[in-house]
Amino acid sequence: MKTLIKNGNVITAGDNYFADVLIEGDKVAVIGAKLTMEADRTLDAAGKLVIPGGIDPHTHMELPFGGTFASDDFRTGTIAAAHGGTTTIIDFAVQYHSESLIQAVDNWHKKAEGKTAIDYGFHLITTDLPDERVPEMRQLINEGVMSFKMFMAYPGIVMVDDAAIFRAMRMVGEHGGIIALHAENGIVIDQLIKEALAAGHTAPKHHGVTRPALMEGEATHRGIKLAELAEAPVYFVHLSETF
Repeated sequence: MKTLIKNGNVITAGDNYFADVLIEGDKVAVIGAKLTMEADRTLDAAGKLVIPGGIDPHTHMELPFGGTFASDDFRTGTIAAAHGGTTTIIDFAVQYHSESLIQAVDNWHKKAEGKTAIDYGFHLITTDLPDERVPEMRQLINEGVMSFKMFMAYPGIVMVDDAAIFRAMRMVGEHGGIIALHAENGIVIDQLIKEALAAGHTAPKHHGVTRPALMEGEATHRGIKLAELAEAPVYFVHLSETF
């Protein structure tokens, strides 16, 4: 099937111009001025933007956390995304303690299977990485899981130590992947939370007070130095302040 989009303001990664767009099947075939080829369907996009499908690289479908779950599953979340012009999501699979990395990704594929309205891929939240599991990261990279999220916060839940982060960074650095790092000092934050609760400081503002920028900066600096030593890239997520 051919679709011709006429008179639109075409937005690409590097340009912004008025043109027509011919789509054949699911691929953009031609972009040009005043296209005249035949099409099964012609749309007039005058006064509208014509943009590629968006990619949302950070979603959480059906994510369990804090005794509850994210409200969207892979069906409702991807339908909503499609209505907003997002055609690909990269969701977060979760590895639980004692679970292999391969099994973790397989489990999330089962959650998504048959439900998604758009394309999807996965990051893997990596919570348990002894030496013997490190080679599994290479297998996942070969299968298209290129990024692994690791936490310096939430001890006893998803937090990993610096040695695990360093092991992961060396592996992904060698094989073309990347570590996505949540950089906060979880041990100190837990102590501050304990003290705040003991003092009765439970107002919303104390959520921020118990997570000071100083500890965020400390963890970010530590993550950068680990990445330098591992000769690997690192991507910081969830940060409000760094340098």
